[in-house]
Amino acid sequence: MAATAHHHPRPGRLRQRVRHHLTAHGFLLGALLCFAYFSWYPMLREVVMSFQRTRRGRTTWVGLENFDRIVHDPAFWQAWRNTLLFTVLALLLGFAVPFVVALLLNELRGARAYLRVLVYLPVMMPPVASVLLFKYFYDPGHGLFNRILELLHLPTSAWLNSADTAMVSVVLAATWMNMGSATLVYLAALQNIPGELYEAAELDGAGLFRRIRHVTVPQTRLILSLLLLLQIVATMQVFVEPYLLTGGNGPEGSTTTVVHLVYQYAFNFNNYGSASALGLVMLLVLAGFSGLYTRLARHADQD
Repeated sequence: MAATAHHHPRPGRLRQRVRHHLTAHGFLLGALLCFAYFSWYPMLREVVMSFQRTRRGRTTWVGLENFDRIVHDPAFWQAWRNTLLFTVLALLLGFAVPFVVALLLNELRGARAYLRVLVYLPVMMPPVASVLLFKYFYDPGHGLFNRILELLHLPTSAWLNSADTAMVSVVLAATWMNMGSATLVYLAALQNIPGELYEAAELDGAGLFRRIRHVTVPQTRLILSLLLLLQIVATMQVFVEPYLLTGGNGPEGSTTTVVHLVYQYAFNFNNYGSASALGLVMLLVLAGFSGLYTRLARHADQD
């Protein structure tokens, strides 16, 4: 019976493999440590601080006192109403408009590349520059929008200076600033749809809207569902646009959002416990919504 030969790796090759794996795991460990320190640790610290109160350098445990304080704050409920209003308005525009623009770009044959750059241009602009541009547009005296309304012999608007139009004005600016990314994602999904499906639909006599309903939407349903979830989470955390356009509060508090209220608790009132408690409440709300939405989407796909 022949003995089975065992080939052992040479010491030099084994040392090289160990060094290669140590190098790879070293880079991975560094990335994990950075992510843990700058992402996981602040999240855990927020949970701890939401049950604490710090006064004159002394930190004490107060249980649910911070949560009770923010719930009984009238600004808490107003901030949630404003945030939900912004989310609904932003989805009506920010979810539908990029999809329609992507459909139009997908149908064009000439100058498609230039139009894609033009659509994505607002995303490449610094947010402060975009906000300053819209503040000029919204100026009630000499702003571009009121000039256009005057040329059309229509009544002008106070825009950001009115509680009735401030939130809508913020939504319009935010939609223009952020729609480029969603448009390109939709356009990439549309270009992956097999052309044979559209040809078969045309042979069956389907018009434009029927082709969109029976071919385009089913073929892009996964992308639509994913971007809907991401946009809801993003719009619920809106801060930059209201803060830069209206100072965060707006007329009669009409643009105060939950994230801006967290900012006020922490940096205006030096109440880090209440700020952490409100941030934790928002985290739980978004996590609960994301879990529910994912479960419903999974059941819809199975059906």
